[in-house]
Amino acid sequence: MRNNRQEAMDAADFDKSFAVLTMSDKGSQGNREDTSGRYLQEKLLEQGYVLKDYRIIPDRKELIVETLIELTDVQQNALVVTTGGTGLSPSDVTPEAMERVLEKEIPGMAEAMRSASLQKTSRAMLSRGKAGVRGKSLIVNLPGSLKAVRENLEVILDVIPHALEKIQGGQGDCGGS
Repeated sequence: MRNNRQEAMDAADFDKSFAVLTMSDKGSQGNREDTSGRYLQEKLLEQGYVLKDYRIIPDRKELIVETLIELTDVQQNALVVTTGGTGLSPSDVTPEAMERVLEKEIPGMAEAMRSASLQKTSRAMLSRGKAGVRGKSLIVNLPGSLKAVRENLEVILDVIPHALEKIQGGQGDCGGS
């Protein structure tokens, strides 16, 4: 029988590398500061994750697909967190790019973020972000605004370690507290 200490030790044995990818036409041109991407880096570093890459790219579906594949397949980041491109604007194509990248979707993560956000604003139902797996990488889409990134990351932050452990082949029990 496993105890909580054993499970905590096992959970610490997963790859903690991560990348942050911001989709922003203005940000990629240097016309807007990327506060959301910077916040994600700071928060994940505080949690013990190791930053391997950070980029700001324009909202272009093919570029998003290529970049996500590079960050997962080539760099082999365990976690890729994106910000931006999940709304209804004509340039918001992150979810469409994700359809071409993901091998397994994790709808519960995206649903949990939208559900929590709906408690704060009815506009949360317009968010189209996704979460899923490619190879041994977890990819999570967050909205573009700093406020929404803070709120959404808070919802999923405590399940990311377990998700990464499972994706990487860990045998930990999913019935945790």
